[in-house]
Parts: sequence; structure tokens; C-alpha cells
Amino acid sequence: MFNLIEMLFPIMFILIFTIIVFTFVKGIATWFKNNNSPRLTVSARIVAKRQNTTHNNQPNAGDISGAHGFHTISSTSYYVTFQVDSGDRMELSVSGSEYGVLAEGDKGQLTFQGTRYLTFDREN
Repeated sequence: MFNLIEMLFPIMFILIFTIIVFTFVKGIATWFKNNNSPRLTVSARIVAKRQNTTHNNQPNAGDISGAHGFHTISSTSYYVTFQVDSGDRMELSVSGSEYGVLAEGDKGQLTFQGTRYLTFDREN
């Protein structure tokens, strides 16, 4: 049994390290791809909005007294789905302030670069 634990620890360490490196490299690759993509402006309509909120419990420093030993950290990501004239749809991540001023059904000019949202200028 002891040999099994001795063997599993390095394997788990390597697995977790590999996942972290893969996530980092994937983020850098997306960043470079977006930077090398042209900035496009197209007519679009907002067809959907959604937000994704995650909650993580973090231990308080020095407090191990049960339920009071943790505090919750929340993080919210905002997404808007745009439909262009060809009928294609794309979901782009936006800031909370942009999310608040955009409404489903709005029509206008969407400017984006790769998968990066830049602006949406609403039509009057």
C-alpha cells in the first residue's frame, strides 16, 4: 500500500502541473490569435445575454472554527450573443458595465477582433 501512495503522488503532481501549463499556453495562444486577427465591424443584433457566477470558499487565515473559518469569493463573467446578417451567431465575453447597457433586441454595429469584444454601437 505504501508503494502505491509513493507512486501516485508524483503522478498526481505531474498531472496537475500539466493541466496548469496547458491552460496557460492555451490562454497565451488565444491572446496571440486575437491580436493577429483583423478588427471587423459588422451589422448585428443582440439575441441573448447570460452571466456565469462562480463561488469559491477560501479559508480565513488562522481561523479553523468550522463554518466561520471560510469566506466566499464570488466571480461573475458576462456574455452576449450577437447574430450577424448572415444568420451566424457569436457569443463574446463583455465587461459588467457593457453587459448592463446592452439589451436583447438591440441592433447596431459590432466591432470585434477574433474572439475579443471591442464595441457595440447601437442604432437609433
